Amino acid sequence: MRITVLTVPDCPHASLAQERIELALDGQAAEVQFVEVADESQAAQLGMAGSPTVLLHGTDPFAVPGAVASVSCRLYRGPDGRTEGAPSVADLRRVLHAVETGADCDRPSMDAV
Repeated sequence: MRITVLTVPDCPHASLAQERIELALDGQAAEVQFVEVADESQAAQLGMAGSPTVLLHGTDPFAVPGAVASVSCRLYRGPDGRTEGAPSVADLRRVLHAVETGADCDRPSMDAV
């Protein structure tokens, strides 16, 4: 499993994303890499739709159709409907499982700001 987290410098939600990814993995082996994105062109090249963007094998499982690349903050809607600065552990577990099994999963909702 290869997980890349794209962030802007000093992203206030990078540590929350890291913590939730570790909880979602629950000891499962994965290569987790954090990449700081400096500008809009790099964001477009890497597929960043706000910070933090979590990519699984290079794909954003939380992508919203029509969203544009951005170096802005990104908010995710949690299972309880609240917005948070990183995907919930439950949503991360769901997409990790789908990637592992090759299954199609319902996309968790996400809002980019």
